[in-house]
Amino acid sequence: MTNPRDPHLVPPAADPSFTPPSIGRRFGALIIDWVLCLLAARIFANPVSDGWAPVLVLVFEYGFFLGLFAQTPGMYITRIRCVSWFDGGRIGVFRGLLRGLLLALVVPALIMDAHRRGLHDRASGSVVTSV
Repeated sequence: MTNPRDPHLVPPAADPSFTPPSIGRRFGALIIDWVLCLLAARIFANPVSDGWAPVLVLVFEYGFFLGLFAQTPGMYITRIRCVSWFDGGRIGVFRGLLRGLLLALVVPALIMDAHRRGLHDRASGSVVTSV
């Protein structure tokens, strides 16, 4: 039996009082993650001349961190997390990779619903919540 007062135990899809975190916190997390990806991409490519390198790192960062921990480093710092819309659990590596790939396309993130779920969130069955 779940405790309806604990937002971590009630899936966002079943919680009528679900309030997503602000766009500012989400954007802040993305900026932090992007800077980390630029730094990591320098290990195997020049991010200035090879624009694909940081994007590739971002996609794999999302797959790894969201799939296993429900937070990227940027999300950890801004105190948000990405969970399954339907059960509130981790989304897994495959759905994390899908979300990262779609996020890299930028356009899906700009089209949001009332719960601030972009097309990348809806396609991967995820939602960003406050910690």
